[in-house]
Amino acid sequence: AAANLIPFLIKAYVENPHDCHLLLYPGAFNTTTGPLHWELLQRARAVDNQLFVATASPARDANADYQAWGHSTVVDPWGQVIATTDEKEGMVYCDIDLEEVAKVRANIPIRQQRQAHAYDG
Repeated sequence: AAANLIPFLIKAYVENPHDCHLLLYPGAFNTTTGPLHWELLQRARAVDNQLFVATASPARDANADYQAWGHSTVVDPWGQVIATTDEKEGMVYCDIDLEEVAKVRANIPIRQQRQAHAYDG
């Protein structure tokens, strides 16, 4: 499942417009990769792109062949988890302060330092 997320990550990094404040990713990591990579990748994308990241995962079904990790989550631009669920069916609720995106981008101006031409081709 982690490999399926990679094209989204590259696209987000290269093509993320300056006015984007939230990336939403669906995913269904399993019980092996989920504990290791699910939150880590979300936090990394939030910091890399200086925006909020929200992920939606199916709940775990003990009777299914595929055991999803679950844990739908919202991460702020500083890489902090601000809301999450467990493996059970549920909904993630939280307030998102879009001004946080502007604060992060003002304090750490990586967008002015990107070399977009390095990704062409």
